[in-house]
Amino acid sequence: MTVCKHRENTGKYLMEMRKVCKIYSGGMGFLGRKKNNVVALERVDLAIRPGEIYGLVGQSGSGKTTAGRLMVKLESPSQGAIYLNGEPVNRLRGEKLRRFRSRVQMIFQDPYQSLNPHLSIADTVSEPLTVHGIGTGAQRKKKVLEILEVVGLRPAIEFYHRYPHQLSGGQRQRVAIARAMVLEPEFIVADEPTSMLDATIAIQILQLLRRIREEYQMGFLFITHNLAAANFLCDRIAVIHEGQIVEEGETRQIIDNPQHPYTRKLIEVQPRFSCWQE
Repeated sequence: MTVCKHRENTGKYLMEMRKVCKIYSGGMGFLGRKKNNVVALERVDLAIRPGEIYGLVGQSGSGKTTAGRLMVKLESPSQGAIYLNGEPVNRLRGEKLRRFRSRVQMIFQDPYQSLNPHLSIADTVSEPLTVHGIGTGAQRKKKVLEILEVVGLRPAIEFYHRYPHQLSGGQRQRVAIARAMVLEPEFIVADEPTSMLDATIAIQILQLLRRIREEYQMGFLFITHNLAAANFLCDRIAVIHEGQIVEEGETRQIIDNPQHPYTRKLIEVQPRFSCWQE
């Protein structure tokens, strides 16, 4: 079992959202009064190219994490359509849904919460292989050791039998990245993967994601509130505000010449971009 480093993709876009809306029911409030519905996304269009790192930037509550969860089918859109390599994914069920989940993975924000404390690193990273019935026990072990090396946990055998509480925050996030990579997906949603880490470790994780993209040709949606981090990592970015995309384009174009007032506000409140330079 080896990681495929080259992919063929004949479609123009790897992942697309077309006119996607997500509305959450407000439920019942005090004295049985119905609360207003919450519109998390409103007619969002996104198109991510194969092998691209695409940033979705916005403050808390902007809808960016909802967009990521829809892309990996942790939730379903209220309206609109989502496509992987031009194939609609909204209504996938059964075996087609299982195959989809092997092609699209997610790295969550908090490595403390995303890793089961009762599972060893070996069990954590190999779990997707087990669920999808891939390989023998020996093959899975070889693959896990291979992926741990790729994400910078070296020598891999020293981490293989450890548990999450025995790792630093940065090491835990590397384990989460390894788990997302082990099925060789085409597309990964990385939801604020550095927000729980200090700046030095965060930059190391961003460098790792960039190297993975370059070597394995995986596409990424990078979700962040930090325009400086998006500037460091992303090819293109979209700025999202109150569930709507307000600006989209090449990263340097957006950073150097922001057109929307909300984008200019985000730039003003960011740390100095110099601390994110290589």
